[in-house]
Order: sequence, then C-alpha cells, then structure tokens
Amino acid sequence: MQLKPINQQVVAVVGASSGIGRETASLFAQHGAKVVVAARSEPGLKSLVEEIQGNGGEAIAVIADVSDFEQVKAIADKTVAQYGRLDTWVHAAGTGILAPFDQITPEEFQRVINVNLMGQVYGAMVALPHLKKEGRGALIHISSMEGRRSLPLQSPYSAAKHGLEGFLEALRVELQHEGFPISVTSILPSVINTPFYNKVRTKLGVKPTGIPPYYQPNTVANAILYAAEHPTRDFIVGDVGKVLDVLQRISPELVDSILLLIGFAGQRTNEPKSEEGPDNLFAPTIPDYDKVEGDFGNLTIPTFLDWFDMNPPLKWGAMAFAAFGILALLGGWEMGSKK
Repeated sequence: MQLKPINQQVVAVVGASSGIGRETASLFAQHGAKVVVAARSEPGLKSLVEEIQGNGGEAIAVIADVSDFEQVKAIADKTVAQYGRLDTWVHAAGTGILAPFDQITPEEFQRVINVNLMGQVYGAMVALPHLKKEGRGALIHISSMEGRRSLPLQSPYSAAKHGLEGFLEALRVELQHEGFPISVTSILPSVINTPFYNKVRTKLGVKPTGIPPYYQPNTVANAILYAAEHPTRDFIVGDVGKVLDVLQRISPELVDSILLLIGFAGQRTNEPKSEEGPDNLFAPTIPDYDKVEGDFGNLTIPTFLDWFDMNPPLKWGAMAFAAFGILALLGGWEMGSKK
C-alpha cells in the first residue's frame, strides 16, 4: 500500500477549530497539503484558514456538525468540488461529559455517542467513495486510550471510543478483502493538553481535568502526519498510554485498582464550574477556546517511545537487541546455577 507524499495530498480535517484538529490542519498545510477544515465553530475555522493562508498554505472551511450525516457529506463534497479529489480524511471531532453515570441523562449520553461514534462512522461513509475512486488513500480516526481502557466518570466517551475501535477493525478487514489499498488508522492519544477539558460538560462541581501527565497536541499531530504517509494500523500516542495498554492486557483488575485510587480525584481541579457553565455538548462554545493548547501546559511531559513507532526498523532492532540481552542473561544464570 503506497500513500502519496503529504505535499501532493488533499486532506480533510474534521474537528479542526481547536486542539488536535487545529494543530494537525496547520501542520498539513505547512508541509504543502491542500487542506479542508471543518467544525461547528465558524470563528475558529475563520481564524484557522486566515492563519494557514497567511503562512502561504491553501485551505478552505466547511461549517458542520458531525452528528448530521448530510453536513458531514457536505465536507467531502466541498473538498472534491474545490480540489478535485480527496486523499486523506482525518476525523478529530469530539465532545464529552464528566459525571457519574447515574447523573447523566439519556439525551446527554446519546449526544456523546452521536458525535464521537456516529460522527466518525459518517466520516468514513462519505470519505470512502472518494478514496476508492482515487484508488488509494488514508482514513485516520482519532480515537483515545479510552478505546482500550474505560475511565470512571466518562462512561459515554469510553463507550463511544470502544465502539469506534470495533467499527475500524471490521472496516479495515472489509477493505482488505475487497482489495482496496486504503489505510485505516486509529490514533489513540494519552491525555493531551487541549481545550477539551474547558469545553466538555461537567457535573463534578469543578472544572474537570485529565489524569496527569499530559502530552502536547503536536505529539498527536505528528503521529497523524506519519500515518498519512505510512500505512499504520493503530498508533498509541504518549508513553503513558503504551504502559496503560500493556497493563490492561496483563491485568484489567490491576488497572481497576489503580483507577479506584486515582481516577476520581485525578479528574477534578480546584476551579469551580457549575453544570450550567459553557460547554460544547450541544453547541459550539465561545471563541476563547478556539486554540490548540489547553490550560495544563505545566503538567506536560515529553514522549520518547513514539519516535520508535515512527521508525519501525530501529524499533524492531531495539526489541531484538533487548530480547537477545534477556536470553543471554538467562543463559548465564542457568550456566551459573549448574556449577
């Protein structure tokens, strides 16, 4: 499967007014791609397009709510009408609510599913016909480590991300069976310092937070650009996410115990915020939040293992070297025990 160089691509980035989507759109444009950006926030999209064009890039905007299939279809249609084709679809739109399950209404739970799961499904539905017509391309869906391990107080979000992982697995194999060289990638970020925690609805009585440490949005954007050129099944962004994935595979009960200790207090700040505070669950929030980074830059750390995922030969070489070292140590121990 061969994907085009980024500077030859037409890319649609959905959920681009802030956070990961905004950083990703800017980075694609910096690398020479023609970019179509979509979100509900008209001011956020306007400022992003002006920023990209001011830096010499090409971009247009489409206002869309991803819970509406026809609005998502309009993103793909406008992309092809403007640039003649679609090469990569990046779906980053999302929302959430932090609250105990028994305080979440059916309408709130359904809304999170509509945006975070069905919106992603609609994205794949409208993008695939164009990618198939081109004969190749990339579907890149922004999932979450909550697609691998659910968190307390985020049951709708975790449910949506688990559903997304199941959907992408099925879709990937169907495309392989049909013989279409279309890459289907799930990007699974750890906790990222975006305005997400400013925007989500909360019933905790305080402004919510992710469980530290955080990573900066450009770590996710770099992984997305890598997947746009290199067919990738899934990409866990952030070393903590990789550790969590291993722990979850070894002992979900152990992770249960860890989350009992840190999962409740760890998602609360000391800053009061009422249930009536601004959120983006059903409508875009005020333009103040149309930015890349959130409020937790002081809690961010660098990631090291992501580099190995972007350099597979070195990754497998390091793993083989480590395995050889372990076998050598075991062999030495066994020989010593026989003396």
